[in-house]
Amino acid sequence: MQSRDDSTAIETLHTLLGGASVGETQNAAAWLAAIVESSDDAILSKTLDGIITSWNPGAARLFGFTADEAIGQPITIIIPEDRLSEETTIIGKIRQGERVEHFETVRRRKDGTPVDISLTVSPVRDREGRIIGASKIARDVTETRRATERQMLLLQEMNHRIKNLFALTTGLVTLSARGAESVEQLKADLSERISSLARAHNLTLTEIGGDPAANVTTLRALLEAILAPYDEIAAPRVEIHGCDVPVGSGALTSLALLFHELATNAAKYGALSPDGGELAIHITTEDKSLALHWQETLPAKLGGTPEREGFGSHLEQASICGLCGTIERAWRPEGLAIDIRLPLAQLMS
Repeated sequence: MQSRDDSTAIETLHTLLGGASVGETQNAAAWLAAIVESSDDAILSKTLDGIITSWNPGAARLFGFTADEAIGQPITIIIPEDRLSEETTIIGKIRQGERVEHFETVRRRKDGTPVDISLTVSPVRDREGRIIGASKIARDVTETRRATERQMLLLQEMNHRIKNLFALTTGLVTLSARGAESVEQLKADLSERISSLARAHNLTLTEIGGDPAANVTTLRALLEAILAPYDEIAAPRVEIHGCDVPVGSGALTSLALLFHELATNAAKYGALSPDGGELAIHITTEDKSLALHWQETLPAKLGGTPEREGFGSHLEQASICGLCGTIERAWRPEGLAIDIRLPLAQLMS
């Protein structure tokens, strides 16, 4: 026995199909119902007053409300408060017979968590062509958006590194030239510094197809590789004291990025710049955590705390958060001091 809703749907299809037989219309209705029921997308309908009138299994999976819970409720049950104005705009377009296509926005699940969706909204008409409601198709684009954000972060990081590379090359030439007594000596010293920089850079990358477990080093070896291009053989400027601990493959990339950024800043503005200075690093372990103190000493006072943070600072914060650690800075008269604390379990993972 058909419900009144089924009969209305068949009658509407019969009209849309231009006078097809009732049997053909019923068959088309069955096909349409099967498509809606099996769709991975959320497909729902509502009145012009915003009351939900249909709710497919895809909508139940996406938003967490069952059909019994959703039908008869206002569509605002899935709209965050700061997005309510969007519904007013959408209904305005629907009343004018317009279609809203691939509108990316945020909706709310039953448990209150947000979900990124791509929304398509179309007007629903009765037999006389009057607009009586709207149908909505919502697709979860959370992973797509996250992938885009990760891609943008990688592009920003690449751009940041390339800019730093040009600045660092100039600094390395200056450092090598200061102690060179001949062109050959300058060439040899500069080549060694660039090779050291390349070795340090390779530590931040896992070889494609390689075994991640083999990508393991120690904290001291990592620091030495990253700082080697900026040190002086004749008059060493970098000292590393304290204990040494292994660094697992899970923490290596984040830690290498963090130290690479600190070294880059020190080479451009601080103790490792061509103007001279010294860097002392002290490492200790206590209560299942590692403490690293980074102290730069300059021949002249620093200019004070930077006025704003650049992408490098955001990269540092992302790296330290990935390691579940903390980082604190202090601009002292003698130079920059940085205190880093990391859980040993996270460091060795």
